Amino acid sequence: MLSGFARAFRTPDLRRKLLFTIGIIVLYRIGSHVPAPGVSYKNIQACLANNESNDLLGIVNLFSGGALLQLSILALGIMPYITASIIIQLLRVVIPHFEALHKEGQTGTAKLTQYTRYLTIGLGLLQATTYVTMARTGQLLPNCDPIPNDSIMTSVLIILTMTAGTGLIMWLGEQITERGIGNGMSMLIFISIIASFPGALWSIAKGNGGLGKFVVVVLVALLVIALVVFVEQSQRRIPVQYAKRMVGRRVYGGSTTYIPIKINMAGVIPVIFASSLLSVPMLIAQFANIDAGWVRWVQVHIADPSAPLHLVLYVLLILFFCFFYTAITFNPDEVADNMKKYGGFIPGIRAGRPTADYLNFVITRITSAGSIYLALVALIPTVAFIAMGVSTNIPFGGTSILIIVGVGLETVKQIDSQLQQRHYEGLLK
Repeated sequence: MLSGFARAFRTPDLRRKLLFTIGIIVLYRIGSHVPAPGVSYKNIQACLANNESNDLLGIVNLFSGGALLQLSILALGIMPYITASIIIQLLRVVIPHFEALHKEGQTGTAKLTQYTRYLTIGLGLLQATTYVTMARTGQLLPNCDPIPNDSIMTSVLIILTMTAGTGLIMWLGEQITERGIGNGMSMLIFISIIASFPGALWSIAKGNGGLGKFVVVVLVALLVIALVVFVEQSQRRIPVQYAKRMVGRRVYGGSTTYIPIKINMAGVIPVIFASSLLSVPMLIAQFANIDAGWVRWVQVHIADPSAPLHLVLYVLLILFFCFFYTAITFNPDEVADNMKKYGGFIPGIRAGRPTADYLNFVITRITSAGSIYLALVALIPTVAFIAMGVSTNIPFGGTSILIIVGVGLETVKQIDSQLQQRHYEGLLK
């Protein structure tokens, strides 16, 4: 492994990509600590020292690398882009024009990317307005005054700055994709989550749980990571044969390949969707009368991550979105039509409708196992930390572990493939 990294830095082209990626990451982390104009850095630090993070904003603050609760210029993080990308993917099912663009190839993909950028800016403007309003009303950081100036122009300036920061993050991610090692947006999410680890580990070892609980937390995290790596690398390979075709005097086709189907085809999207939906009741409750009975019920049974009802709803939503998102991203009818068009068939299965039914059967079985696995990964850290009495706000939840492992594996594969283009050996032997 170490010799592989040494070969990577000895390769001029790959070394340039790695250094460029590291430079963008450093710039991103610096921007996460620069407060927006009109925000008091001194008051923010005092607020963070005296308040615990809001469970409602935990995922957003995690994906921004802690920049949200500091009201920095990059406070929105990568969440507006993630939300916009998911919305555009879902709209492919509703709007035929989007599905037609998706099938056009590179030109259509570029158009969809342009729509995603516009929607990202719009969502950034909306989220920035929401967070500034919450900061002024004390819902972001209770009993604090992070914005001393109450003028409207100050609020407008902060909102515009945060929205511009969203555009900057989107541009930085695209630069890593084009000129770095690739996966720019995923890399920024990865760095944002990793940046929260040292502080969380220190809080556990220092006062939250002591050295014994710190060791147990690390062991649980390593166990879950090993499980995620094993499952994420697993595939169900469906064999496909292509018939020979005679074109003039040449014979084409006759090859054998396979359709790789991952156990967890939906990735981390179901976990993000489930967490977002569970935060909606608490968001509504925050703008209602705090003394109302239903508000207290929501705070006790839904907002609390350790509440049994919260855990049950969390699992059910993950199971639902696993099937829903997999049905959107993998269309058995489309795959069967493409195979039939190019003379491909699954051994023992007739082309056309029987092939689509067989693929649908396989996808349903695999998604059933994948959804259960995803729910277990999302729950194991939370349940273990609740049993140990450790705060559930630390960044070792199922969402963060899935993202870290997924992005880490993809990055290693990309570096390995680029090394193999220039050497006989890759990063991993």
